[in-house]
Amino acid sequence: MIKNKGYTHIYTGDGKGKTTAAIGLAIRCAGRGKNVFIGQFMKGQYYGELSTLKLIPEIDIEQFGDKVCIHKNQVTSSHIKDAKKGIARICKAMKSEKYQIIIMDEICVTLWFELVTINDVLEIIKNKPIEIELVLTGRKAPQEFIDAADLVTEMKEIKHYYTKGVMARNGIEK
Repeated sequence: MIKNKGYTHIYTGDGKGKTTAAIGLAIRCAGRGKNVFIGQFMKGQYYGELSTLKLIPEIDIEQFGDKVCIHKNQVTSSHIKDAKKGIARICKAMKSEKYQIIIMDEICVTLWFELVTINDVLEIIKNKPIEIELVLTGRKAPQEFIDAADLVTEMKEIKHYYTKGVMARNGIEK
C-alpha cells in the first residue's frame, strides 16, 4: 500500500501566478515539516522570493539561468548548458530521497526556448519516485506534459497592467 502518492502538477498559461502558486505550495509543504526543492530555470536574477525562501530550512532553491532575460533569438550555448545543469540537478534531487516536492519553475518556457527537449522532461516525469509531488510551471506547456500530468491549471490573462507599460515591480512580479 502506498502511503503518500505524489502527483504531477502543471501551472501554465499566459496569466500571472504560475510561480506564485508553486511557491505557495512549497510554503504549505514546508509548514508541515516536509522538504522542497525548487529549481528555477531561465532565472539567474534576484527575485524577492529568494530572500524569504532561503530562511525556510525545509526549502532549497537554486537558479539555472542568466541574469539577463533572453529572447528566443538570443539563445546561446551557455543558456543550454545552464538548463541541462538544471535537469541534472532535478534528477539528483529526486534520487536523494530528501524532498517531498520538487518544483521545476519555468521549465515549460525552457522547452519553448529549445534549451531542453520534451524527452528530457518526460523522462523526469516518468521516473519520478511515487511519493514525490512534481510541479512544472511556465507558459506554453506542451500537450505531452499535459497528457502526462495529474493536475493542470491554466492561468488565463483577462487583463494585465503590462499592456499599459507597467514594468515588473519589486515585491510584486520580481
